[in-house]
Amino acid sequence: MSNITTNSTSVIVGDDQAQLIALVNLLNKTISQYGLGLIWFVGNIGSILNCIIFSQPTYGKSPCAMHFLASSVAQFFTFNFALLTRLLQYGYGIQGTNIYVWFCKVRFYLFYIFVAVPRYNIVMASVDRYFASSRSALRRQWSSPKIAIRLIIGNIIVWCIIYVQVLIFYDITNGSCSYGSGAYGIFFSIYISIDSGILPLLLLLIFGLLTVNNIHKTRRRIDAAPTGNPGRPTQAVKMSKKDIQLHRMLANQICLFIVLNMPNPCYLVYRSFTITLVKSPFRRATETFLSNMTYALIHLGFSLTFANFFISSDIYRREFLQVIRIKILRRTSASTATEGGTTVKAVR
Repeated sequence: MSNITTNSTSVIVGDDQAQLIALVNLLNKTISQYGLGLIWFVGNIGSILNCIIFSQPTYGKSPCAMHFLASSVAQFFTFNFALLTRLLQYGYGIQGTNIYVWFCKVRFYLFYIFVAVPRYNIVMASVDRYFASSRSALRRQWSSPKIAIRLIIGNIIVWCIIYVQVLIFYDITNGSCSYGSGAYGIFFSIYISIDSGILPLLLLLIFGLLTVNNIHKTRRRIDAAPTGNPGRPTQAVKMSKKDIQLHRMLANQICLFIVLNMPNPCYLVYRSFTITLVKSPFRRATETFLSNMTYALIHLGFSLTFANFFISSDIYRREFLQVIRIKILRRTSASTATEGGTTVKAVR
């Protein structure tokens, strides 16, 4: 009698777990179809508009705008490869990465590159703003278009080299494309949590605070400078309206990045410590769902870049409306005045 009761209980528990697994998988599939689909659509439109707007003469040779432009170009490829393949895999069950070894390796190689390049372009933009806001003329020389171009190219080359390891160690194991669970798996989990989460967050926070400190010092020196004595030299450099708004755009982007990127390294740290454990089917399904959601938040942060810039800067909004008038409504514009180092245009 006791054996019959035990078996019945096991069947009930097994059925409950199967239902929970099915529920988690359904939730993962639904969010991937509609959530990732919306992120893909909004992100593509935003990245294209960012590329057009930052190519306008208003932003000219601004190093920070060049980093924003490079990040937007990289984000376009992120949406149409890294995000699109994730959408197809989790939303529609197209498991190309789990069938073909070459696609498994190439997909994750390009995935890591397309996520790292726009992320570190934003990091370099924060470094540029620190140098541009410095009172030291020598440090301000490091904020230049020539250096920005070198950093943008170097950023791409560095990550293409670093992630060659993915082409070597990624493989299809037990029907899943992954880097395995051995010593390298532990190393790569720790490495990727630092590279994709802890390091960029730390750099953005440090240079963001240093830039804010530079701006406050500059404002204090300007406020404290004596009036009516134009012959007295001062080291305070008054920033243009465009530079101030670029600072604001970057500051908001850093806040957005920190909030939406923090869950992923936390999950990767957890995974590095549990990678060798034997896990139940329900735990594996839950971890797959959590992993997918942390990457969804990363892509969400990329897709909100245009909205952030649009809200943060009236110059950006003016350029956006100007692009709509010229490209869509086919109306021409003429320069009428210059304000704070920025050309103001009149539509005709």
